[in-house]
Amino acid sequence: MIETEPGYVEGAEVIQIKFDPQIISYEKLLEVFFALHDPTSLNKQGADGGTQYRSAVFYYDENQKREAETAKAKIAGAVTEIVPLTNFSQAEDFHKDFYEKNRNVGYCRIVIDPKITKLYKQFGDIVTS
Repeated sequence: MIETEPGYVEGAEVIQIKFDPQIISYEKLLEVFFALHDPTSLNKQGADGGTQYRSAVFYYDENQKREAETAKAKIAGAVTEIVPLTNFSQAEDFHKDFYEKNRNVGYCRIVIDPKITKLYKQFGDIVTS
């Protein structure tokens, strides 16, 4: 089972993921992460720009750091930051379950829907509803 919590770390908008490594590996989570966003754009994801949208992996321990650095090294031009997790703070209620609450909003249809389609296409064997 995977639990997610939107929030902020060092000014970046993030999702904290709690997972059971017996069910899904950290390596597989990194594979999904790097496949579903642009790790080569500095301070930008799609139409969203600014340092809060930078590509970053915040790790808990040295093993996660090594795995994240290995995954990043496989991507030409990756600018993803690999930094220790510090001071996670929860996002405002507005951000929680944003997609579920706003599926018909243009941003969700244009930005999020294609990522979800890609998730199911590339990782359908590990995705559950």
